[in-house]
Amino acid sequence: MPGFHRRRVEERWMELALRGDVTAEELRALTPQGAPTFDIVNQMIENAVGVFSLPLGLGLNLTVNGRDHLVPMVVEEPSVVAAVSFAAKLVREAGGFTADADASMMIGQVQLTRYGKPEVARSRVLAGREQILTLANSFHPALEQRGGGARDVQVRILPAPEGPHGEPVFVVHLLVDTQEAMGANLINTMAEGIAPLIEQLTGGRVFARILSNLADQRLARASCRIPLEALADFGLPGEDIAEGILQTSRFAEADPYRAATHNKGVMNGIDAVAIATGQDWRAIEAGAHAYACRHGRYGPLSRWTLEQGHLVGRIELPLALGLVGGPIKIHPGAQLGLKLLHVDNVRQLAMVFAAVGLAQNFAAVRALGSVGIQKGHMALHARCVAVTAGARGVDVERVALLLVERGNVKVDTAREILASFQEVPAP
Repeated sequence: MPGFHRRRVEERWMELALRGDVTAEELRALTPQGAPTFDIVNQMIENAVGVFSLPLGLGLNLTVNGRDHLVPMVVEEPSVVAAVSFAAKLVREAGGFTADADASMMIGQVQLTRYGKPEVARSRVLAGREQILTLANSFHPALEQRGGGARDVQVRILPAPEGPHGEPVFVVHLLVDTQEAMGANLINTMAEGIAPLIEQLTGGRVFARILSNLADQRLARASCRIPLEALADFGLPGEDIAEGILQTSRFAEADPYRAATHNKGVMNGIDAVAIATGQDWRAIEAGAHAYACRHGRYGPLSRWTLEQGHLVGRIELPLALGLVGGPIKIHPGAQLGLKLLHVDNVRQLAMVFAAVGLAQNFAAVRALGSVGIQKGHMALHARCVAVTAGARGVDVERVALLLVERGNVKVDTAREILASFQEVPAP
């Protein structure tokens, strides 16, 4: 969709309608008037007082496993959508992203206390495995009929936080295939439902019983391979750009301070798609950052290497997503976002999310390892500054361009530029 960002909004809508991505009725969801009614939001949260709007944009050019996707992104940061679209276009020309995702296996945790000898309690829980699974599945028989449901029972015995004199922390893990759902509510129901049986089997007492957002049984992965010559930009050869990306990636692997910002860039893209499609982006964030600590210290979710004349990027992270449940069925924007994505199941959805995260990260480390992150940021930020100063229509781009040329992207400067336009008499 070349030149999409230069078209008027009505032309963008027409393009989507002509492609068959949306209907005229669905287009109304893209306007402020298409926001959920107060009756809907009042059912979604407590103490609702209104609807808070954020921009909805489209990430373009994304190809995953040979399939094209329009990527709905809800975000206020100017550079995010542009970065994904640019990176996806470059990767698309190199063959696109390759991705895969695990089945929708989630973990419910049941904490047991006052259980006596840990190994005795463990053996009793594991001996009752089939009984526990049968009971868990009885709470959601329709899920089991669809091919999902409780699959396994595991026991973890962790050191006491108080030290050697404290009671070790005893945790029962219930592994549940949630199919097309994120699964929080059904897992919590199962975990609470099996708690009395675990107490009966062990003689202990259960307190906490809830899902874990560290969904490390539900990982998604994406990768890309870009020829070095395709990276040439900013007057620099592709080899120099690739070296900058490689060194930036090494920096993130060595230093948690850098890794935090590295991963924030990944989540810039993933969070924006999550919000646009009605996902629990807070759970996704929690799981991603916890997974980044899996080796005992915080590290990057994505890594970049040089292999046989190509820059190769890889990402892996837990993605607990859903195509059913939550706000998806009642929020028109979430429904439209999922329709635009063109995914058939939740595993495809996870693959797209992972590819978006890697694309976002690529755009960031490419700039960071070459001309610096501010060059692109300021060019896009200048538009917001121009609008804040009062520019409208064609004046927005004119003011933004002059702000960047002067190297002073400030509201006061934008107002001075606007005033100078008004001083010039019309021809």
